[in-house]
Amino acid sequence: MKLKVLLPTEVLVDEEVVKVIAEAENGSFCLLPRHVDFVAVIVPGIFCFVTPDLVEQFYAVDEGILIKCGHEVMLSIRNAVRGPDLGVLKKTVQKQFVELEDREKMSRSALARLEAGFIRRFMDLEPQQRAYSP
Repeated sequence: MKLKVLLPTEVLVDEEVVKVIAEAENGSFCLLPRHVDFVAVIVPGIFCFVTPDLVEQFYAVDEGILIKCGHEVMLSIRNAVRGPDLGVLKKTVQKQFVELEDREKMSRSALARLEAGFIRRFMDLEPQQRAYSP
């Protein structure tokens, strides 16, 4: 099977595989080359595939869509992290989660400052408009 893992900004994986394991809303599933065509909503979790050399590859993935059509399997997801094994992958995900949380806090803080500035300026405009009212 030809596997393509697509992120919004890049093609993360584009290679031949013999097996794909993913997690949907109703549990984990496995796709083999002769599996029926298939569409699934992927939930955040572990995505695994096996290359023709029988090497397992592990990715922590965010939500997305998986489509198997004929010989092709395409996974479109928002974010993914590769790990050589599950232990390293867990540490990598935890580190990225902390970094993402810090960035989200900074973004929320900046947005709160913008909103406060907007409201302050809007309130400053209100008395001037009343002075011009007939």
